[in-house]
Amino acid sequence: MAKVRTNQLLEGLKGMIGNLVFRSMPDGTTWVSGAPDFSGRTFSKRQKDHQERFRRAAAHARWAAKEKPIYSGLAKGTGLTAYNVALSDWLRPPVIHCIEKRDGRILVEASDNVLVTKVVITILDEQGQVVEKGEAVRGNGDRWEYMPRLEGKTILAEAWDLPGHVSESRRAE
Repeated sequence: MAKVRTNQLLEGLKGMIGNLVFRSMPDGTTWVSGAPDFSGRTFSKRQKDHQERFRRAAAHARWAAKEKPIYSGLAKGTGLTAYNVALSDWLRPPVIHCIEKRDGRILVEASDNVLVTKVVITILDEQGQVVEKGEAVRGNGDRWEYMPRLEGKTILAEAWDLPGHVSESRRAE
């Protein structure tokens, strides 16, 4: 890789000419290198899976950046675009931090980098059969609250985000 002194011919030059790649660096210098050769490269299954996951994330972000105003609102003043925020939202599922049972209520703390859209509570008996299922109500901040009518052995909480990803967590009694 060669470092080029700035002159009027090369000032601000970036991109590829022939087999040479010109890169403008943040300090104002220009670097020149040969073009990379990926012709013999083979990808592993994990790399192909990751590329496919990113393709789906990019497709979602292109659509969501135009159709969901929440993304442009969150991007305002941050140096990010609505596309960046939507891409990040697709790549990060919601997180359930804790499930508590207090005063006859089930409290769930769930967060996402953009928005948790719903939390579903399922109460299971000793054999793992569903006793009761319903949506929790949003409380303050990341808190969700559910008033069960029946008792069970296990509480299963599912948190959903805007792209439709779901995370789940269990709490045994």
